Amino acid sequence: MGAFIVRRLLHTLPLLLVISVAVFAVISLPPGDYLSVYIAQLEAQGNMTARQEVAGLRERYGLDKPVYVQYWKWISKFVQGDMGQSFDYNLPVAQMIGQNILLTVVLSLLTMAVSWLVAIPIGVYSATHQYSLGDQVLTVLSFVGLATPNFLLALILLVVSVYLFNTSIGGLYSPGMDEAPWGLAKLWDLVKHLWLPVFLVGMGSTGSLVRIMRGNLLDVLGQQYVMSARGRGLRESVVVWKHAVRMAINPLVSMLGMSFPNIISGSIIVAIVLNLPVTGPMLYRALRTQDMYLAGSYLMLLSVMLIIGNFLADLALAWVDPRITYE
Repeated sequence: MGAFIVRRLLHTLPLLLVISVAVFAVISLPPGDYLSVYIAQLEAQGNMTARQEVAGLRERYGLDKPVYVQYWKWISKFVQGDMGQSFDYNLPVAQMIGQNILLTVVLSLLTMAVSWLVAIPIGVYSATHQYSLGDQVLTVLSFVGLATPNFLLALILLVVSVYLFNTSIGGLYSPGMDEAPWGLAKLWDLVKHLWLPVFLVGMGSTGSLVRIMRGNLLDVLGQQYVMSARGRGLRESVVVWKHAVRMAINPLVSMLGMSFPNIISGSIIVAIVLNLPVTGPMLYRALRTQDMYLAGSYLMLLSVMLIIGNFLADLALAWVDPRITYE
């Protein structure tokens, strides 16, 4: 296992280099930049010194240099922990991301945990009661979860809550609690507001996990070693949960590494609709305004999360399935 970890770390370094080049290329593709838009805004306001002011900013951040020089200036500081300055917010990027990253991680991890805790038992029930009424009802519900855009449902619920109940379901805190110091009261208020975004963000992934678990378990239940376990007189629950589920869950564990960044990126529109204080809306605004340092640093963090998640998923897969070794 130690050799496997070393090999993965050695492979990760060139991979991150390639990803950083791709990220910088993507955020540099649109014509112009944030400072060009900033010039137009200042001139529209009658500020005739806008060009001189922005010229100093271009020189400060190296935006008057070739693209490869800009990339090196960004990545060399990024690896030292300096993510640059956000043009739009006029604040350090590390500070901007750090303000909301904790709630983003909590929301994403909670969504993953709830999706797994709900999807696996439902998938097992559907597979062991194939074509029963319960299986058919759960199949319909899982397809509804897959087909319904979570941001559309969030918008509908938001409109209904305002017009019928004269209250808003947006945000993660009650009015006045967002600026309150952390304590038991604020923590409980956060817990009371978390269930709705967890439900909306995890709806599609839960439906997908149910379908995958059901299909995999149906395949495993027909294999010879499962029938042999039944022939030895083992209880059906032991056959299903100890032998069949342990093998059928492998593809879900493999997907676990991609789930975390997918949930973060997939919740952007829901976060905008519900006005959630997470990093998704900030990334959307950074991409729209071409705030290159903020957008690039955030995309790099998502890539790092994906690589770490895949690595942990490989370790979990070896723990779940004893047939897998990495030596």
